[in-house]
Amino acid sequence: MKDSAVVIRPGQEADLERVMDLIRELAEYERAPSEVLIDADMLRRDGFGMRPLYSLIVAEFEGVVEGMALCFVRYSTWKGPVLYLEDIVVNEAFRGKGIGDLLFRSVMQESIDKGFHSLVWQVLDWNEPALRFYHRYGAEFSSEWLNGRLLKNQIEQILNA
Repeated sequence: MKDSAVVIRPGQEADLERVMDLIRELAEYERAPSEVLIDADMLRRDGFGMRPLYSLIVAEFEGVVEGMALCFVRYSTWKGPVLYLEDIVVNEAFRGKGIGDLLFRSVMQESIDKGFHSLVWQVLDWNEPALRFYHRYGAEFSSEWLNGRLLKNQIEQILNA
């Protein structure tokens, strides 16, 4: 596959069903298929309304979306705006063909174009292919910061106690 055969472009509402397929594929890969709670309608509402909560970049090959990158703006109290890469997903049949590189470079360009301080993301510690991918760019991974979270039902329990 030639790079020129792959079109990298902003995602559109018409892409969302295919994007959902990629999200489900990622969830299967990460051994968490039951964790996917969103659908194309939610993606539409949250990404294409008056105040989009995320940006979407897709990789299209022969008219079919075979990869995607989903990002959003995070704000650092020390550094200012930061672009957060939530996920890059490439259809399994198209992995290793340079699509991930094209998507990641597009995300990097977006972070520069919009004047963000940095680009950040997370990788599961067992995901060796992703770790190798990001290490090729000289990415740094912190062992100092732990991820914290409260789920909606936990928050409701705390607030209603």
